[in-house]
Formats: sequence, C-alpha cells, structure tokens
Amino acid sequence: MRGKLVPGKAIFILCMASFLAGSLFTTRTWTHRSYSCNNDRQLQFIPNKVALSRTGCDQNRKLIQGDDHSEDIMGEVTKTHQAIQSLDKTVSTVEMELAVGRTSQTGHQVSQDTPQNLRKAFVVIGINTAFSSRKRRDSLRETWMPRGGAKRARLEKEKGVIIRFVIGHSATPGGVLDRAIDAEEEENKDFLRLNHVEGYHELSSKTRLYFSTAVSMWDADFYVKIDDDVHLNVGMLVRTLARYRYKPRIYIGCMKSGPVLSQKGVKYYEPEFWKFGEEGNKYFRHATGQIYAISKDLAAYISINAPILHRYANEDVSLGSWFIGLEVEHVDDRMMCCGTPPDCEWKTQVGNVCVASFDWSCSGICKSVERMKDVHNTCGEGDGFVWNVEL
Repeated sequence: MRGKLVPGKAIFILCMASFLAGSLFTTRTWTHRSYSCNNDRQLQFIPNKVALSRTGCDQNRKLIQGDDHSEDIMGEVTKTHQAIQSLDKTVSTVEMELAVGRTSQTGHQVSQDTPQNLRKAFVVIGINTAFSSRKRRDSLRETWMPRGGAKRARLEKEKGVIIRFVIGHSATPGGVLDRAIDAEEEENKDFLRLNHVEGYHELSSKTRLYFSTAVSMWDADFYVKIDDDVHLNVGMLVRTLARYRYKPRIYIGCMKSGPVLSQKGVKYYEPEFWKFGEEGNKYFRHATGQIYAISKDLAAYISINAPILHRYANEDVSLGSWFIGLEVEHVDDRMMCCGTPPDCEWKTQVGNVCVASFDWSCSGICKSVERMKDVHNTCGEGDGFVWNVEL
C-alpha cells in the first residue's frame, strides 16, 4: 500500500462486495423487524394496540410468504367500509337525539319515548288516503298489501315492514265520516290516525304530522309516504332501501323540477310564487309526491322542527324545501316512478321489476280501483319475493 496504486478493477470488486454485504444485512434486519411483534415498550405503554400490531405482523408474514389471501383482504375492506358507513349513520342519529334533548329543554312538543323504548322496524310505509277512498284502500288490500292480520304481523316481525293507511279526522270529530273509519279500522287494523283535519289544501301539514307521528311510534331506518292510487312492490322497495341503510340523511324518489304556477285557479297554483324568482322559473329539485322515502334522521329532523317548517301549497315541494339547505343526499331512482303497462310490464319481463308504478297524467293510476288488480298481475313481483329479500 506504500505509495502503490490500487488497480481500478480491485476497487470495483471491493465496492460491489461491500454493497452486496450491506444489502444482505439490511434485508435480514428489516425482515426481522417486520415480523417482530414482541416489543416490550409497546406492551408496556400501549397495551391496547398490541393485538392490532400482532395481527398486522401475521398478515404481513402471510403476504411475504406468498399465500393467496386476496378474498380475505377484500372481505376485511368491505367490513371496514360498512363499519365506517354505520358510524356515519350513528353519528347522525346521535346528533338528532341531542337536538331532541335541546328541543325538549326549550319547551317544544316532542315524543317522550327514546329510540330504545320504541318498536324497531326497517321501514314504515304510510299510505296517504282520504275519507272518500274506501274502494281505493280495498283495491290495495286485495293486491300488493299483505292480506290479513296474520300475514301483516309476520311481515312486521320477520322483515320489519310496517304498512298503514294514514288519515286524520273530519272537521266535525265523531261525525259520520270518522265513525266509518273507526268501523273500517276495527275490521282491518291497518290505520295510522293523525290529529289532523283532512283537506286537500292541508296535505303539507298532513305530511309533516305523519313523519312526526311515525317517528314517535317506530324506530325505523326509513319512512315512506305513498298515495293510495299507486302500485307498490314491497320487496323491491325494501331491496332498494337496503342499499342505503348505512348512509345518513337520505332522500329517495323520482326527482323533478316543475314550473312554479302563478295563475290563480289552475291546479298546483303556488300562492308564494314570487319567492321562486321571476315568472316562468322552476322549483328546486324534489321528489315527486306519489312516493318517496327518507331516512330516520330526516324524519326526526321534521319532528323536531315541525313548528317552524314552512308549508307551500304543494306537499312534495314543501318536503323538498325542508331539506334543500341541509347536508342531504338526493337519490333520483326512476324505478320508483314506472308507468303502468306496457312500461312496467316490459321491465318486469327483462328482470327489472319496478318499485312503484302509476300514470303521470293522473298523478296516480288512472281509474285505480278498476285497474289496480291488472297492474298487480302484470307488473307485480310475486307474493314470495319480499320474504327472500336480505337485509
């Protein structure tokens, strides 16, 4: 070495040997640390994380050894995703319960029952009806509604599906109209009675009271409003709602944006048309009134804030206005507004069974008493479908 130059080739070989030796040492050290799950400091200071660390090491060992666990990994990812969605919904529910507590302290009228004391359900389906609609109600009882008290009770117990006709009372309580409903209720046991005076121009108030009353009676994931001249496939409705079970603040229906009518005397006239801008403007997006569904937290929101929720002339517009300024997911599902045959018939034949069917020209099924059975036979999902839906 004294003054002698080291050949370049020798230097290159020495560098490569050093590099390979260092790489081998580093790899062995990294692998050892990756598999090490017995860190005394972790055990001493963060014992609640030891199990997680060991699980992670075991999983890494399996991956490094080349085991095929892709299905297990995807399963864990799915479970984690569902857990996060469930947590979001739980947080939303807690927020609503806190709002209930604040409201009760300020003296507003709210239900004294907590969700723990209420009867659990998956969905409450409220069928909006009137005193003059006995034949319409019977047409539903003979088609898509569960027939008989025993079948209805089974649907409520096994699937958590509550179905009720929603009606208030007449302007003269205890009169002939109310007595007729009392007799019909005694016979069928399928009404939800509201403390509300029936009237076409009071539909916004009735809708607001329906959700408030339903929330006070059932702790459900969803609340649905449907008209008594619409055909419904209950199983398809349940399957559709189940997709959004873990999401908070869901508003589902056929979203539309119709014109604001300012001419007095026309159907759907809006006395407060000036609030929506210049003549010829349209409403904000909202679900059409024949059928729509909202999640529990939104129904609770309506119940809590009922005294200050503004009512427009049209009930579906009123509901949409209550949510327009909130963090609400609007779901536009066109299977909730299929036409009557041949439209729903063609969809059924190719396996796309509709949730609900009606005629836009009549805002329901035209001549529904006469045609409901035909629509049901042609576009119905089948009597056994609802029992096979997984929640």
